Amino acid sequence: MTPEELASLIRAVLLDAAADGRVALGPSDIPDPVRVERPRNRDNGDWSTNAAMQLAKRAGTAPRDLAALIADALADAEGVESVEVAGPGFINIRLAASSAGQLAATIVEAGDSYGTNASLAGQDINLEYVSANPTGPVHLGGARWAAVGDSLARLMTASGARVTREYYFNDHGSQIDRFARSLYARALGREAPEDGYGGQYIADIADRVRADARAAGLPDPVGLPEEEAVEAFRARGVELMFAEIKARLSAFRSEFDVFFHEDSLHDSGAVSAAIETLRGRGEVFDRDGAVWLRTTSYGDDKDRVLIKSDGQAAYFAADVAYYLDKRRRGADAAVYLLGADHHGYIGRMMAMCAAFGDEPGVNMQILIGQMVNLVKDGAPVRMSKRAGTIVTLDDLVDAVGVDAARYALVRVSMDSNLDIDLDLLTQHTNDNPVYYVQYAHARTRNVARNAADHGVGRDAGFDPAALDTAADAELLGALAQFPAQIAQAAQLREPHRVARYLEALAGTYHAWYGQCRVTPRGDDPVEAGHVARLWLNDAVSQVLRTGLGLLGVAAPERM
Repeated sequence: MTPEELASLIRAVLLDAAADGRVALGPSDIPDPVRVERPRNRDNGDWSTNAAMQLAKRAGTAPRDLAALIADALADAEGVESVEVAGPGFINIRLAASSAGQLAATIVEAGDSYGTNASLAGQDINLEYVSANPTGPVHLGGARWAAVGDSLARLMTASGARVTREYYFNDHGSQIDRFARSLYARALGREAPEDGYGGQYIADIADRVRADARAAGLPDPVGLPEEEAVEAFRARGVELMFAEIKARLSAFRSEFDVFFHEDSLHDSGAVSAAIETLRGRGEVFDRDGAVWLRTTSYGDDKDRVLIKSDGQAAYFAADVAYYLDKRRRGADAAVYLLGADHHGYIGRMMAMCAAFGDEPGVNMQILIGQMVNLVKDGAPVRMSKRAGTIVTLDDLVDAVGVDAARYALVRVSMDSNLDIDLDLLTQHTNDNPVYYVQYAHARTRNVARNAADHGVGRDAGFDPAALDTAADAELLGALAQFPAQIAQAAQLREPHRVARYLEALAGTYHAWYGQCRVTPRGDDPVEAGHVARLWLNDAVSQVLRTGLGLLGVAAPERM
């Protein structure tokens, strides 16, 4: 019996009691799902719930009396060994070994679908992440969003949502002009403009623009008049930078459904149309020759300019049009993953959401991520060999590989600063968290191969009651929590929960491995316990593989 099945059983007991008048509850009063969790003290049983304490007041009864009603009904349920009311109204439940052990077969037979759930079913979510100026390689902050955003998309999908993964290219404005002039200057052998971009990548792209022009039979851009030359470097240089960013993200296992260009909002008239939509809602006004959005009506500290007095669109105007575009494409929720330098944008963005008649925090959700630093030999790594002034995604991947990089970026809550110790991530020891989890998976596969060599196979049948040790029960309890961990991580937008769960599961498995045998000793016969523990071993293998996959990390067969 899984905790989800137990929660459904408790809810059914409460619904029955409400229907026949034993408690003064309506169906809407009873949570779905009822909360069931693992007791901190395992002496208290396999699972516990505080549902009676939560509902007693509404039910018009004392918590312990309601707990006793639930406990009496649960005690007769198939697979439940005992139920106890404790303290002010906790209900502690112990499952029969056969009921608890059946989970191993459930997981193995479900395969990759074990852990999927419908907690976000029916939701259409536009998830935007990494989005950056196309003027340089993906930096470490962008790398964090690539790992976190992609993992979150996988978790949301596993929880039933329809997810659009989107990258927003800021390809409109002065930063593109500075990029083009930096390429032009480098091609001429000059230093980049004071506000321009440096690094070896600028030289590489400038050389490529010139080579591509020659290959196409076109004049070398450096021989053109300056403005024509700058435009040539802009057009091809931005295209090359786009292509490189996409390729690097794909190699990092972070794929996108939509690459959205800011420039398209201005070229298509979407900015003007969005402003007129807001004007029709009475949210836009004119002052001092400029067009303003009345964001102070929705909690912002000041109203925001949309069109400046010189007739040019303010940067915020594109944000307005972009949000409306997402909603009109069908997104119920537009989720933005932004860097720490965008914290000050939250107020105006949420006010804009409200001005459209939407609900801030629901239709628009903004997640802020903190800084990432690389540390090697105890000191910060501050310079990239290629980008010069910033450390990039490539620098991290070159140092530790994609698996370790993704795992390290995801396992810490995104709202915390993150120091990545390169020395630690290259160690093959239990101190390295990604190695610890991957090694647990490799060990499960080695156990399965060893079992086959000793004649232990799952086709011999499965007796769940044979999983009767404390170590078996502990491991089964850990496996049972996987679906809830996925649902919580998706709902709370916290993929690090899955990483921490996997580390705990790996620790529980390693302890179980030291106490229980899957293969018989010497010439001893194969017994039901050996076969049952092979099922349990393979269930762990499945959950570790699925969990690592949700983080975009490989599950090796051997290490």
